[in-house]
Amino acid sequence: MITLFNIWHYLVIFMLLPVLVGGVFLAFKDENSKYRIEIIVSFFLVFLFLSGIGIYAVDKNTKVAKLYRLENKRNLNTEKIMFSGVVRNEGNYEIGEVVLEIKIENTTSNATNIDRGSYFVPSGFLYSFLGFGSKDDKPSRMEEKFTVAENLKPGETKDFIVYINYPPHFQGFASSSVIYAH
Repeated sequence: MITLFNIWHYLVIFMLLPVLVGGVFLAFKDENSKYRIEIIVSFFLVFLFLSGIGIYAVDKNTKVAKLYRLENKRNLNTEKIMFSGVVRNEGNYEIGEVVLEIKIENTTSNATNIDRGSYFVPSGFLYSFLGFGSKDDKPSRMEEKFTVAENLKPGETKDFIVYINYPPHFQGFASSSVIYAH
């Protein structure tokens, strides 16, 4: 989904537009230039790069979503973990999409402190394509992303419920969450 633009996004683009127009003007000013296309493409790429950075910075500073009352419950009948909570737009501008990223890690019943170095996450070229590793290797971390709200107006809240399949090889779980506003 494309992020919703506000006045600050358009201001960034209109402030950078003279860079592109000036570059095209310089390219056509020299009539004998054999590098005209290269100059225009270069200025266009610079414009795209600076616009991308500017739009990202505006998104980070104007679209603020907060997560409240995040709870998790394990349903033994369906072997799923239910995460429920409330997301609120704390900024002054509309948010196009709010994404919740949930990470769960395998824990043992007697573990009080998670030793992050002892967990295995199957990844990489050799594991995926060449079959290195055992078929019994099971990931000890999982992460999933969910869209929990769309078109959230300033000050508006939205309740959500998402489900993650509980891996059968987990002995217990610890979870962490991050929220992104686009």
